[in-house]
Amino acid sequence: MTSTPFIAGAVRAGTRAATGRSAKHRQTVRAQRGMTLVELLVGIAIGLMVVAVATGALMVSRGVTGSVGDASNIQQQAAYAMRVIGGQLRQTASLYLNPNPSNAPGGLDPLTPVAFEKKADPASGTYNSFDLDNSAELLSSTGSSDLTVGFRRHKDPVFVRDPGTPTDPLMALARNCLGSPLNSSGDQRIESIFRLVGNDLRCRGNNATEQPIVNNVANFQLTYLVQDATTTVGNPTLQRLATPPGGNWGQVQGVEVCLVLYGNERVDLSGVPAADRSYLDCDGTTSVDMTTAPDPRQNRMHLVFRNVFQLRSQGLM
Repeated sequence: MTSTPFIAGAVRAGTRAATGRSAKHRQTVRAQRGMTLVELLVGIAIGLMVVAVATGALMVSRGVTGSVGDASNIQQQAAYAMRVIGGQLRQTASLYLNPNPSNAPGGLDPLTPVAFEKKADPASGTYNSFDLDNSAELLSSTGSSDLTVGFRRHKDPVFVRDPGTPTDPLMALARNCLGSPLNSSGDQRIESIFRLVGNDLRCRGNNATEQPIVNNVANFQLTYLVQDATTTVGNPTLQRLATPPGGNWGQVQGVEVCLVLYGNERVDLSGVPAADRSYLDCDGTTSVDMTTAPDPRQNRMHLVFRNVFQLRSQGLM
């Protein structure tokens, strides 16, 4: 009889322990339960929004990068074209200073005469002559999108191999727009002919095959600066003309070159105001809408470049 309370207490303790274990088990089960369908859908929606925002930012970044790269490429092309054209124009009608002409005595006497040679007699071939008085050999054009430039070519000693050698090697350092003629050539005149063919600015000269030097050219226009000393006596001014008066190219003091280049990337101009999607052409008055430009220029970036090159002759032509 004395064991009955002990057994009852043990039973109650065991029941409480079992009940506690069941409660903990239920809590553990609830804690390990997975996401509900609503929670899953909300998570997917948030993830899709993040992906959409990131994709949009990536596309905008790519578009900006493409436009910046396109503008940089256009500027590099324009800089190269102006450098080539300007290098030829600045040499136009330049004179050769001969420190020891054939009719002067040799030696190192400081009074030894020198000569500016404005003419070279031809030996053979088309380009083996040069005459400063013949302005057609120096600067000419048959239209608004072509230009012919010429100047004197001469050979000078560039180094001394042996002080005892009676003759030094002679080299002609002047070249045309294509890097010709070769040093072995007998040409006395450097010639460069620039012209716009389709959307390519091409050059040839000294019998070299014509080659494009710049592509994606929308326009190539030339304006000539002619000195006018008749309107106001004693106060000469420069006139900007499409061609020199009477075809007298010897009056030209400088040449303004205008290039319009377009890019390779198509630009979305929908919704852009007309004033922001247009540019003024080389004449300074014609407005060109990039959305209506003919293919392949339509919806492409267009940039206008101008440069004025003064002729070295200073009116000597």
